[in-house]
Amino acid sequence: MKILVTGCNGQLGKEMRTILEEKLPGKTTYTDIEQLDLTDAEAVKTFVIDNEFSHIVNCAAYTAVDRAEEDKALCSKINVDAVCNLANAASAIGAKILHVSTDYVFDGKAFRPYLESDKVNPVSQYGTTKRQGETALIALAPDSIIVRTAWLYSPYGNNFVKTMLRLGKERDELKVVSDQIGTPTYAADLATAIYKILISHQWVPGIYHYTNSGVASWYDFTKAIHRISGITGCNVKPIPTEDYPTAAVRPSYSVLNTSKIKATFSVETPYWMDSLEKCIEILNNSKN
Repeated sequence: MKILVTGCNGQLGKEMRTILEEKLPGKTTYTDIEQLDLTDAEAVKTFVIDNEFSHIVNCAAYTAVDRAEEDKALCSKINVDAVCNLANAASAIGAKILHVSTDYVFDGKAFRPYLESDKVNPVSQYGTTKRQGETALIALAPDSIIVRTAWLYSPYGNNFVKTMLRLGKERDELKVVSDQIGTPTYAADLATAIYKILISHQWVPGIYHYTNSGVASWYDFTKAIHRISGITGCNVKPIPTEDYPTAAVRPSYSVLNTSKIKATFSVETPYWMDSLEKCIEILNNSKN
């Protein structure tokens, strides 16, 4: 097994490095834009073929949801063109791709957790390009695995948890949207699931959903962040989406049904609040 992990400096990429260096030392190459420009088709093909990778885990993505509404060209290059380049390169040598996608391929109008087979209808440029990337990958490399996830956070980079921790210490009051419902997902848990898929005796192509278990609003999420971290001086108030306008439309309900991935690969989906406690403990220890 020889693995390529792209987007290695992002939240998920860093967690993939942590688990793969522990479990499969010396078997993985890690790249980000500095090492490999995924939008350069020839560079990607040469790199993949020369290194003879057996598996590619694509963690690279344009994820600035609001900025994507203006920066459409770059968003499309990274979320669509780069995926095509990886797919073509992988197909040339028979490498398998595991590609990470998003809950934002759905419009959020459901009233039950989304199945992989449910109709997609993205309502943002980010969601649209991620869906286009899925479609391209399935066409070019049909034996690929696509894992959709949601509300990702970790001790690394910029994310909702770290922002709410900072604002909770800086402000006396925070207004947070309470009518968007999803599942906060710890990147380390997703990385563990991906690792288990990689070492599984069976490679079953298709689309899968992976998140932690349980549901929450952004307001619920914030309250839990502050409670677990011991922030008591900030009053968190719930507000409707209409009171917090953003450039990109967010799905109002994007809970994903994870039954398929659990049944197929025997992965675990820890309760979101339990995983949040682990992440905040790491953040607290890193400051000591």
